[in-house]
Amino acid sequence: MNILEELEGRGLIADCTDRNELNKKAGSSHITLYCGFDPSAESLHVGNLVPLLALRRFQLAGHHPIAVTGGATGSVGDPSGKAAERQLLANEVLERNIASVKEQLTRLLDFDTKTNPARLVDNASWTTDVSYLDFLRDIGKHFSVNQMMAKESVRARMEDREVGISYTEFSYMLLQAYDFFVLCRDYNCELQIGGSDQWGNITAGIDLCRKKLGKEVYGLTLPLITNADGTKFGKTEAGAVWLEAKKTSVYRFYQFWIRTDDLDVIRYLKYFTFLAREEIKALEKLHAKEPEARAAHKVLARSVTDLVHGSGATAEAVRASEILFGGGLQGISETTFNEIVGEVPTKEIEKSKLDGAGSPLVDLLVHSALSPSKGQARKDIEGGGVYVNNVRESKSNRTISTNDLLFGKHLLLRKGKRNYVVVTAK
Repeated sequence: MNILEELEGRGLIADCTDRNELNKKAGSSHITLYCGFDPSAESLHVGNLVPLLALRRFQLAGHHPIAVTGGATGSVGDPSGKAAERQLLANEVLERNIASVKEQLTRLLDFDTKTNPARLVDNASWTTDVSYLDFLRDIGKHFSVNQMMAKESVRARMEDREVGISYTEFSYMLLQAYDFFVLCRDYNCELQIGGSDQWGNITAGIDLCRKKLGKEVYGLTLPLITNADGTKFGKTEAGAVWLEAKKTSVYRFYQFWIRTDDLDVIRYLKYFTFLAREEIKALEKLHAKEPEARAAHKVLARSVTDLVHGSGATAEAVRASEILFGGGLQGISETTFNEIVGEVPTKEIEKSKLDGAGSPLVDLLVHSALSPSKGQARKDIEGGGVYVNNVRESKSNRTISTNDLLFGKHLLLRKGKRNYVVVTAK
């Protein structure tokens, strides 16, 4: 299937210049395309996955992807989609962010294949030695201020009298256009892709390539994702969902996808996975028939977590999730268990109370508020409703000692199917 038809079938095309010509070209030859990634943070976030996975889709179809990290553009800041001017970053912060972003890009693009390896470039490499006067003479003269002011990313900010737009951000469009020009000249790059908020920047680059190189190049934008309720995709109460495990743990990353709204899950399977459309249709039917099984959610969460973090990390995240549904604790790492601790109520106890023979389980059930009294605690245990580290306990005279602690400090108590408390000994 032609790559544009594949993207269209997944709802991944927002806009495209000269689509018929691009469709013919992509169907008859392997083209070189690029997408830029903003290094304003030390990690990409899940919103970056749409263009990043689009590059991967093009590569799998035999095309040649280029990922651009914005050492130059990132030092200025893109006004697109921003209500206020972003804070400029120090050079050392920018360099650290770029190094981290590069590592994440290499997880999802193949830089080693011999047929069509991905390229990773930093636009600082072709702007550092260009003087301001040379840039104005060679590039700036090709842009009409009137046309720049008409671009949505600029116009929206100019209409906000309180915020406005600085000359620095106003000039961003020229820098991104210059990227397209250099990539077209040096790498025969013919297509730029990006989010729909990048349309003005992309078309500026297309104009520059035509004026300076006499070449026809193309632009394609991908939809900006919003949740079914209209809220911004990738935002949680804890903030953005990052691709870097140090910023968003694999467990919480997996949980983000497993908690996808029922109204969004099929759409996200199309956007964020490489499942064949026939497989997605089958999951859609199953989801409509048995939504409580959450089969589509589980496939989505596993697929995306596999892509970003690898199957081993996904398996541990799945196990951690299953613990809160009664799964066994054998082999679980302390790091993963600590993620669970943040999901359930916790109670502290003096570790000395668990020394020697330990403390009666009934006392701990009352201390943790799982049972209102010792008498009720005994009934709960004898009735088979109490679990210690997810193992059912039926003896009401059971005591808990330091030997029962997980990682030497935690005890996972459960009453019934879903009432959990982690008791931490200190």
